[in-house]
Amino acid sequence: MAISTSLFSFPLAPKLLTVGEDFPTQYGEWFPESDPDIRRRAGVLLHPTSFRGPYGIGDLGDEAFRFVDWLHEAGFSVWQVLPLVPPGRKANEEGSPYSGQDANCGNTLLISLDELVKDGLLTKDELPEPVDHDHVVFSTVADIKDPLIAKAAERLIQSDGDLKRQLEEFCKDPEISSWLEDAAYFAAIDNRLNSFSWYEWPEPLKNRHLSALVEVFQTERDFINIFIAQQFLFQRQWQRVRSYANMKGITIMGDMPIYVGYQSADVWANKKQFLLNKKGFPLLVSGVPPDAFSETGQLWGSPLYDWKAMEKDGFSWWIRRIKRAQNLYDDFRIDHFRGFAGYWAVPSEAKIATVGRWKAGPGKSLFDAISRAVGKINIIAEDLGVITEDVVQLRKYIGAPGMAVLQFGFGSDSANPHLPHNHEPNQVVYTGTHDNDTMRGWWDNLNEGEKSNVLKYLSVSEKDDIPWVLIRAALSSVAQTAIIPLQDVLRLGNSARMNTPATQFGNWKWRIPNSLSFESLDTEASKLKDMISLYGRL
Repeated sequence: MAISTSLFSFPLAPKLLTVGEDFPTQYGEWFPESDPDIRRRAGVLLHPTSFRGPYGIGDLGDEAFRFVDWLHEAGFSVWQVLPLVPPGRKANEEGSPYSGQDANCGNTLLISLDELVKDGLLTKDELPEPVDHDHVVFSTVADIKDPLIAKAAERLIQSDGDLKRQLEEFCKDPEISSWLEDAAYFAAIDNRLNSFSWYEWPEPLKNRHLSALVEVFQTERDFINIFIAQQFLFQRQWQRVRSYANMKGITIMGDMPIYVGYQSADVWANKKQFLLNKKGFPLLVSGVPPDAFSETGQLWGSPLYDWKAMEKDGFSWWIRRIKRAQNLYDDFRIDHFRGFAGYWAVPSEAKIATVGRWKAGPGKSLFDAISRAVGKINIIAEDLGVITEDVVQLRKYIGAPGMAVLQFGFGSDSANPHLPHNHEPNQVVYTGTHDNDTMRGWWDNLNEGEKSNVLKYLSVSEKDDIPWVLIRAALSSVAQTAIIPLQDVLRLGNSARMNTPATQFGNWKWRIPNSLSFESLDTEASKLKDMISLYGRL
């Protein structure tokens, strides 16, 4: 049974999963080793929320295009972003793209209001007064932007022109509708009930009874259509930016968290794919054991996958997610790649991660299924932390580059894999990631012994420009890809750090200072282009 809306024809019955084909006992070479002739490249890590802008947050308007122009001028060929999903809005995870509300939806707070004016969906006099915030205050931004973006979406639905026809084509795309349908209904119910979790919803909604979903459609049709139109507006603006970057010779590197949040359409609509009890509550949740960031480990709390059920279904959930990532990015990093080989499982009632235990992941079977369904995928394996031989072999099997982080290189001996002389060609080297301090902040917090080791290894003195010394070390590495956070290019200190793992507040807020513009970074662009050219990454 299906009920038609003005935009979608939604199959409202709960999805019935088909059993996939049997897997061979001997795995084929679906993913050959990376091409040794792939050119060396360099890129910058910068999430769009960090752009300057008048409404308290970066967006996909003019500043994004200026950044692409600056990347091109500086000789870079990669722009890496964090996940583009709607970020967490709870107080302890506000702004986190790794605690997103949906694995496939776009973050509508990134929609440029000025671009909506150009599209005729808002008027100039409807734009809010500029907000002078040095850091993103996500709740404030949502209060400012959400009503205006909803108003633009409503006008789009009521319009009759080329933009409306593009919306209708967006809705007809089966690879879009396969996830957007669930997301729209979930958001409508969540907005109506405003409960802590879908676990608390009335049983007919919790378990997706057809009659209950029909009633949601009948009473929440406007909300559902506006939700869909907002996702179209995000998609349209993001693809304009991506197309412009590609035209300038710049590829977009995305980021995919391995896990998804419990309070999401991803879990609600696909319960059999997760380790839940009969009532729908997680049996086990995600985390990692004690590591460099936390003596008690990290308790992420995301529900874990039922890998056996997923394999029986042919990994259709993952195939759909991979296709969505390919729709957004040219290549993408998978965060916590080691979870595909083995993952840390923590009882859902636990307060700390130390009580967890290792369990076997899907391994090669997942990537064989993806290869059959999608073909070759360009992924980067985030292989930091506790890495065992099975993780290494899985990464090599699919030919995915791993990661090296210079900040991790100087705390032990010469065998440390993060030191430049131990890097590999099929690798992505970072000065630091979004989870690290900035290079300036890192350096300022090293003790004298550690500083001495860094200076000796790099053959420099403390008078040298340390952030740029490390940028040079990354660019000179044999790793095919080198990524530099913009904070390191700008030589910014600890206050510009994006995230501190194992902490819950104050993260994800950094923005480029208003005193800086990409037009004012000509000197940096020239120096970077010289280095990028010198080390064969131009």
